[in-house]
Amino acid sequence: MTSVNESPARPAHRTPVPRVGPLAGVRVADFCWMGVGSVATRMLADFGAEVIKIENRRRIDRPRLLPIYKGEARNYGEEVPDADPNRGGLHNNYSRNKLGITVDMKSPKGRDLVDRLISVSSVVTENFAPGVMERWGLTYERLDELSPNVVYGRMSGFGHSGPHAHFKSYGPIVQAVSGLSFISGLPGREPSGWGLSYMDNQAAYYNSAALMMAILRRNKTGRGAEVDVSAVEVGISMIGPDMLDVTVNGHHTRRPDFPRGNRLEHPPAAPHGVYPSDSDDRWIAIAVFGDDDWTRFVEAIGRPAWTEDPRFATEGSRRAHQDALDEHVTAWTRQRSPREAMLLLQSAGVAAGAAQTAEEINEWDPQLRERGIFFELDHPVIGEARFEGTPVTFSRTRQHTWRSAPLLGEDNHHVFGDMLGLTGDEIAELESEGVI
Repeated sequence: MTSVNESPARPAHRTPVPRVGPLAGVRVADFCWMGVGSVATRMLADFGAEVIKIENRRRIDRPRLLPIYKGEARNYGEEVPDADPNRGGLHNNYSRNKLGITVDMKSPKGRDLVDRLISVSSVVTENFAPGVMERWGLTYERLDELSPNVVYGRMSGFGHSGPHAHFKSYGPIVQAVSGLSFISGLPGREPSGWGLSYMDNQAAYYNSAALMMAILRRNKTGRGAEVDVSAVEVGISMIGPDMLDVTVNGHHTRRPDFPRGNRLEHPPAAPHGVYPSDSDDRWIAIAVFGDDDWTRFVEAIGRPAWTEDPRFATEGSRRAHQDALDEHVTAWTRQRSPREAMLLLQSAGVAAGAAQTAEEINEWDPQLRERGIFFELDHPVIGEARFEGTPVTFSRTRQHTWRSAPLLGEDNHHVFGDMLGLTGDEIAELESEGVI
């Protein structure tokens, strides 16, 4: 039943529902924005936490303005200042299963509302530029006063201590500073970096895991914690093999034969790469490890005469003559579609995979369809939209998907009325004053 504090325009299917799942009962006052924070709290929301996304109408979550918009093609990062804040597909993905409120944190009344919300929450999360929460007086000590034994999740590029703690960052900056960009690319070329802020998502999963560990610890000990995750340090955790190569073998990271693109040295493999298929810009990845793999590969492709070449007789010799080997493999892959080559090699026990497009992943990959990774939700402005699920399958736990992302301020009446006890008149006054 809709509360007396609910906005009369709210459709019944958008009304908040009791959450279910392993995190049911956990309420999160969520200041997170962009990917690194929003994806972390989305994981909590997917599995039962009541996540309340806090925005300011004067400075809304940037993914509301970024592509992708349904039915409209724009370059990623090309913001439209006067765009409808409820059409942003990226925001819709990041903020599904969350409640959404708006508060002006420059207003004393707004600060008071947030204090009251924190007092009825058990987790607070943020990934602002360093110093923002402190300027609002929301230190860990203050949060612990408002909500004793609170879990305070802080997510930043460089961490909240050290000489660079105040530096700003986005995903590509994190990739550069952590060393990932330097080891990416091709020999003799500049570091390539990555084409998207992938480290936002990678760090987000560390953030969500850290928050859940802190919640579990509180369940056992009754004590909260401040959690400080540095995305740069997450990136460093991904370059272990290169660090070992430098420290143990004395190699320089960038040298005439490194980065080696798709080739692999440890463990040794050849052929190992991405090869062209029978269509323009379509590719097949193949990885052959050791002599047993090589024998299976040779049988799968029909034992052509070139496989008897002494240069390819041993694993070491194949690695030493990869240029010649790749020419032969390319001649074979060019006669087949990526999927045809993948199925043929996989049927022989050889690791191979078609380099799939987004369309193929979304529309017809039979494995993904069977696993049910994608699902659809309706949205008042966007309409039906597809989402990627959580890539984990439990025998007894299901993702609780109840609603697409909140419209800007959609849950003001529910949160400020039902949770905090304000009357309809009080909420209307705050709206007229621009506080919410």
